Amino acid sequence: MPERINIITLGCPKNLVDSEKIMGNLKLANFRVFHESNEPADIVVINTCGFIDDAKEESVETILQFVNAKSRGDIKKLIITGCLSERYAKELKEEIDEVDAWFGVNDAVELLKYINPSINACSENKRIITTPEHYAYLKIAEGCDRTCSFCAIPFIRGKFRSKHIDTLVTETEMLARKGVRELLIIAQDIGYYGMDIYKKNMLPELLDELVKINGIEWIRLHYAYPLNFPDKTIRQIAGYDKVCRYLDIPLQHISDNILKSMKRNIDKNKTLKLICRLREKVPGIALRTTFMAGYPGESERDFLELLDFVRNTCFDRVGVFTYSAEENTPAWGLDDSIPRKIKKQRADMLMEEQQRIALQLNRQKVGKVFKVIVDRSEGEFMIGRTEFDSPEIDNEVLITGNHDLLNPGMFCNVLIKDASAFEIYGIPVNNY
Repeated sequence: MPERINIITLGCPKNLVDSEKIMGNLKLANFRVFHESNEPADIVVINTCGFIDDAKEESVETILQFVNAKSRGDIKKLIITGCLSERYAKELKEEIDEVDAWFGVNDAVELLKYINPSINACSENKRIITTPEHYAYLKIAEGCDRTCSFCAIPFIRGKFRSKHIDTLVTETEMLARKGVRELLIIAQDIGYYGMDIYKKNMLPELLDELVKINGIEWIRLHYAYPLNFPDKTIRQIAGYDKVCRYLDIPLQHISDNILKSMKRNIDKNKTLKLICRLREKVPGIALRTTFMAGYPGESERDFLELLDFVRNTCFDRVGVFTYSAEENTPAWGLDDSIPRKIKKQRADMLMEEQQRIALQLNRQKVGKVFKVIVDRSEGEFMIGRTEFDSPEIDNEVLITGNHDLLNPGMFCNVLIKDASAFEIYGIPVNNY
């Protein structure tokens, strides 16, 4: 029997795409491949995250879990790849010698060759989709050229490297043939797409091509840096039916003092102008953002300014994480003296405010009809999302009533009957 390989993915969707491509190439080489399965396996590959402290701890704990499995004889080989391995390979090798091989984020070919020496390449289009088959991520670039003081991504994943438009069109056509109907575009900075290989921003031109592909009904944009986001793309979000009125745009903070220290190259005034422009040009757009609490030097005044900004701007979705000092970043040498307890208190206050806003915004949906994509069945409900919600991180629509004809991957119209802070409830109506 062919060897059985279990791939474990930690961290962000960019890691997930990497895992899917490794899986597809292993399957092409006649291995039996699983993703995060409880099935017995001969080899386990862990694709790690090393972005912030919590992610690093999760990665190390997962590695040790499978080290124990190897010591019991449950698996034969343990291979580690991804961000944590890229960043701390030397230290990890010394501490965890039970691991058979370590690979970095750009070592897919070497990893595949280690498992099977006859593999000489990693085909981009041999992906095994691990998400529900009706949606998938499209990674349009790797790395980042920004110099944000707190972020280790440029040191881990390198300079920004765009994929060519024709390559991405081919990959999307492949995904559409597999049944993908919602395409989630991801990169560390989608607004920088094309600057390295085309010498200008080419996100609008990429979208012009992707909307032509049959089968793709929704295109969702993730991780836009707020500086110089292309106006043409804003017009595309408003004008293309296939492009969701949704933008994931991490802002990190609003205090000019903190933004300057973070080296974000944008100030409060420009940030406010961008939000106004987005909401003016794309009525009803859902804005998701991320903020950091407890950055070095964040005074009580800075934090209250951020809290007021969240309260007054009424973002549709907000994520908050506490600052953790990262080696080799410009912020590493700053005075990280804000107690962990205070950082957490500030993060909790931001999320409590956002929960109040989320409940208010969701209640405004009651009595209205929304187009919803069905993700899964769960108990008495069919679970879906509107165009304003990305999978795993945003609101879900719990569909009750006569939903016997609904299946995952279908679109339907749903009348919203009730709402909580993070869920809305509805019944199918006038479906097509």
